[in-house]
Amino acid sequence: MPETGRDPSRPTPEALLETARRETPTRGRLKVFLGAAPGVGKTYEMLTIGRARREAGIDVVVGVVETHGRAETEALLDGFTIVPRRTVPYHGTTLDEMDLDALLALRPALALVDELAHTNAPGSRHPKRYQDVEELLDAGIDVYTTLNIQHVESLNDVVAQITRIRVRETVPDGILDRADDIEVVDLNPDDLIQRLKDGKVYVPTNAERALKHYFSRGNLTALRELALRRTADRVDDELVSHMQANAIAGPWSAGERVLVCISADPRSAGLVRYAKRVADRLHAPWTALFIEAPRGGSGSEAARDRIAETLRLADRLGGDAVTLPGGRRVADDILAYARSANVNHIVVGKAARSWIFELVNGSVVHDLVRRSGNISVHVVPGEAVPAEAPARRPVATAAPAATFEPGPYGMAVLASAVALGAALVLQPYTGIENADLMLLTAVVAVAVRWGLGPSLAAVVTASLAYNFFFLPPVYTFTIADPTNVAAFLLFTLVAVLVSNLAARARRIAMISQGRATSTERLFGFSRKLAGCGTLDDVLWATCAQVAAMLKVRVVLLLPDGKPVTVRAGYPPEDRLDAADLAAAQWAFDNDRPAGRGADTLPGAKRLFLPMRTGRGTIGVIGLDADGNGPILTQEGRRLLDALADMGALAIERVRLVEDLDRAERAAETDRLRQALLTSISHDLRTPLASVLGAASTLRDLDADLGSEAKAELLATIIAESERLNCFIANLLDMTRLEAGAVAPTLAPQDVAETVDTALRRVEPVLADHRVTVDLAPDLPVLRFDPVLFEQVLVNLLDNAAKYAPAGSTVTVRARREGDRVRLDIIDEGDGLPETEVERVFDKFYRVRKSDRVRAGTGLGLAIARGFVEAMGGTVTAANRRDRLGAVFTVTLPVPARTTPKDIAA
Repeated sequence: MPETGRDPSRPTPEALLETARRETPTRGRLKVFLGAAPGVGKTYEMLTIGRARREAGIDVVVGVVETHGRAETEALLDGFTIVPRRTVPYHGTTLDEMDLDALLALRPALALVDELAHTNAPGSRHPKRYQDVEELLDAGIDVYTTLNIQHVESLNDVVAQITRIRVRETVPDGILDRADDIEVVDLNPDDLIQRLKDGKVYVPTNAERALKHYFSRGNLTALRELALRRTADRVDDELVSHMQANAIAGPWSAGERVLVCISADPRSAGLVRYAKRVADRLHAPWTALFIEAPRGGSGSEAARDRIAETLRLADRLGGDAVTLPGGRRVADDILAYARSANVNHIVVGKAARSWIFELVNGSVVHDLVRRSGNISVHVVPGEAVPAEAPARRPVATAAPAATFEPGPYGMAVLASAVALGAALVLQPYTGIENADLMLLTAVVAVAVRWGLGPSLAAVVTASLAYNFFFLPPVYTFTIADPTNVAAFLLFTLVAVLVSNLAARARRIAMISQGRATSTERLFGFSRKLAGCGTLDDVLWATCAQVAAMLKVRVVLLLPDGKPVTVRAGYPPEDRLDAADLAAAQWAFDNDRPAGRGADTLPGAKRLFLPMRTGRGTIGVIGLDADGNGPILTQEGRRLLDALADMGALAIERVRLVEDLDRAERAAETDRLRQALLTSISHDLRTPLASVLGAASTLRDLDADLGSEAKAELLATIIAESERLNCFIANLLDMTRLEAGAVAPTLAPQDVAETVDTALRRVEPVLADHRVTVDLAPDLPVLRFDPVLFEQVLVNLLDNAAKYAPAGSTVTVRARREGDRVRLDIIDEGDGLPETEVERVFDKFYRVRKSDRVRAGTGLGLAIARGFVEAMGGTVTAANRRDRLGAVFTVTLPVPARTTPKDIAA
């Protein structure tokens, strides 16, 4: 927020600090290549510019770059020094991560680090890649990196609303704000969709799915606008910072900005709406500004309420609400803010005041027009903006206690006496000419410490003392010399002016200090709310903050169906009497306060006020305090409005996230339902049709069939019946898993024995494959359920047989790795699509393959993972590194004090 009353010819401290930070030679520079979606060419552009820098003699090193198999991107890596990635073991497999220490040891001038939002593997020094980048920058290494707009933290909810997909990997906005340069890599949605169809972004099967969901033209257009707007905001901030750092008097008309000036006038609300319409026509951001006069200038409590309501209206309409302490001239303060914020349109209302008033006090409107320079001033006449009748407060508020403290006045007299004593002591040495300065010093000190009233008392005391002790004839209040009368009056006038100026400075300082304290506490509350992930946390934080700042007892009620119920309280309180519940329900239903001190149901113990957002009333907050009469002062009511608005927005945010999660779950449930119906209709009807056809043939053509044909038909009936039995068994197993009814019987078992049993069960399935068993001789005995573990192995071996071609080898390998045993099922098929490695464990999910692959239910791998996790292990999938093929890895913990000789009985 710009400093009020500062000299526009001097740069702001904030802008100078930002410039110094950017020019710090010990810190590297960060450039972000920002895109609207995957596939727009961020990595390609980063490598292209990095290549140009390398050819210019700059030491450029590739920290990590993900080419995603794109040949044109891989070609750009030729000639670069590439830091080998480090491997991190994770759940029985290994993950490749950027080697931060190796990159720091090389200390290149420029490091290329792809995918800023990437989450590092567990065990890495930093959980997020952007933290690795921060360490590189702190080491003085420049970094080029890439980022998609959906990964920006503040836009996460917006992107989820647009795409119906919540992105889990996010980057704080501060990283983007601190970047030295942002380059938007833009691509027309139609061109990006064509790239997707051409297989330049994803493999064809993934591309088809992406086109139906994330990569729709509407989604890409919205994401593109987000990326461009976010970058435009950044450029706009850089322009303002540059102007402030170089003390450039604005505005620069690089973009439109609207500022509306409000006051306690009843027409201010209409003026705000007018400014909103102007800003909408200009497609410009806008701000509502209130300058608080040094005298406390907001006037009566009714006027202060009107100002607070007008600022809240501006906030609800999408503008920024700003309140600043004023200096001597309101017009100068407005123009100083406008120039520092690069505002080029000021909207102000024309007050209906007489020319005599404007002659004596001046006119803000006339001053703005005369001094605005190249800023457009929109003067709205009073008739164009109808005045709104002051709304009657439906809640009684306590008037602040008017107390008179004699202490400061006594201190004022004492300070004058001390100054008088010092003047009398120094008079023989300095003369009478410096006595008035001693007394004026006391007046200024009293004004700075205790304010205007005591300072005026000090003025009277000092003036009388100056007359009595220093103006001849001394020790009388008579003034003999007429020139001394002028001296006495001049001394009194100077003392009054100095005390008034000092008291005004004190009032401004106190206003600023009070506002800073409130802002700091509200900011802390907003950070606390931002960190709350559940509704209960938000409610508890809101109750605690309101209770601490207003010194009241608080309850929060939210609708549960139709009636409202207590959801949180501070101190914790879960029950309300009938009168309180009735008042709370009325406040929620009618969107008006009720209860103690209100117009409605004043007999209730508590005061209940509705909590509102743009979607309407979402809850009720109840307050209680000791004693009788109103609970809140006017200032307390305004503070409560701010706290309640922040709490209501946080509640709405959590509910929106919950609604989105419910929508995602509903979509997933619908997808599973469709998959189940499809699977049942195919996997039940196909074997049943085969059994029915074979049986009908045996019945109708028994006499005409030979023994070999009959045997073949009987084999078909048996095989299809077994297939049907397997499908039903899988459905039952999945039902047991989802119901939590799987309770494994853990006992010491021999892995080799269970593997042998499973291989015998799937021997017919693996008849066309070679099977290699490679079990380490020192395998310990493990604790698992032999029936469940055998079924896991059968499902994994059956999956390998489906997707590996006939004549290929299926390998079963087991090794001990520390405190776990790792068992791999390795095939020589085509492997798994990189984007579908985790999805293979989803229910009813089947990787699309050629027609030679026999049909499955899509439940085998999901059941295998469920069984293994029930026994305390893990199952993961990956592709082979040495050739085509997939690897399914089962890991189980080694029991304590287990030796290879502990064979189960």
